[in-house]
Amino acid sequence: MVDADTVNLEGKRLLVVEDEYLIAMDLSHFLEKLGAKIVGPAGSIEDALKLVESYDALDGAILDINLRGGRVFPVADALANRGVPFVFTTGYDAFTVPDVYEDVPRCEKPIDENLVATLIARLGSER
Repeated sequence: MVDADTVNLEGKRLLVVEDEYLIAMDLSHFLEKLGAKIVGPAGSIEDALKLVESYDALDGAILDINLRGGRVFPVADALANRGVPFVFTTGYDAFTVPDVYEDVPRCEKPIDENLVATLIARLGSER
């Protein structure tokens, strides 16, 4: 398991894209405890794209695949074009992501905050 002593996200600007308010708040608060600066959270594709365009220096993102009936892939495309690493979260076991994103780490819901923090920290170190 991960705790604040083993994962340091100090000063990392992380975009949280999640349409379920309580999940978004819980995840944001957890990441803030690890030192992250949260951008968002955004609950829609449109809001997330606005945030991506507004921030020149995002360090990573957590993207819920299903947002209010739509798919988050336009946001993933925008982040990939900027070289921003991200992880997917989903409540669907057999969800198929586009081939271009098959290697993107994915966390099943209910979200394991510790796993998300570990994946974000690893992605940040690979950058």
